[in-house]
Amino acid sequence: MDTINDNRHSPDFAGQVNRMFDRVAGRYDALNSLMTAGLHHRWRERAAAQTQLQPGDSALDVCCGTGDLALELSTLTTPGGHVVGCDFSEPMLDLAREKAVERGADGVRFEWADALELPYDSERFDAVTVGFGVRNLADLDRGLREMARVLKPGGRLVILEITQPARPPLSVFFSLWFDRIVPLLGAFSSNPEAYAYLPESVRSFPSPRGLAEKMDGAGFTGIRYTVLAGGIIAIHSGTRA
Repeated sequence: MDTINDNRHSPDFAGQVNRMFDRVAGRYDALNSLMTAGLHHRWRERAAAQTQLQPGDSALDVCCGTGDLALELSTLTTPGGHVVGCDFSEPMLDLAREKAVERGADGVRFEWADALELPYDSERFDAVTVGFGVRNLADLDRGLREMARVLKPGGRLVILEITQPARPPLSVFFSLWFDRIVPLLGAFSSNPEAYAYLPESVRSFPSPRGLAEKMDGAGFTGIRYTVLAGGIIAIHSGTRA
């Protein structure tokens, strides 16, 4: 069993994270609902709306997991458009494909891809999204540059991610939940490393302002972010120049 230390310079960091998500795929949706009290669906709806997608447009959802955000995007691009959801975990992608079939989402396909080396032509998509995935990238700057590359000029990047609240009382609750309760849940699970990795990955991730600065460095303009849930969730958006 891997013990995942959030050392992104480790040559096997990406492999450790990949194997972790392969193992937890079957419980990923339940874990999301538990961690967010079911609010993650609403947050994905808000993130999708910020793409400003229209029927006939194309979109890429990076680190798509079990497909919820990609499927939400497809409701905006239908009819005539298409959405690609990509991830490096095949078990996650299998679940996403099952959801697409159940919902009759013909305009969505799910496929394996490395977020740091996207297998798509430059200037291909009208929008790119990431939902709860950028903090897992071994090289955030490189990932953002890849997302900029595959966007059409004027296309939008939207990132939905967990963040750390700056002030009490939410900062106190955040610390209690992530440092005490989440590891306790992990102690009773078959994949305790996943529960240990989550708070580590959030703590090591840039603040909302820090992520906005990295988006600027990757070539995005008009960058805005909204902080939700008392400071625990942030939605960033920016336009490829």
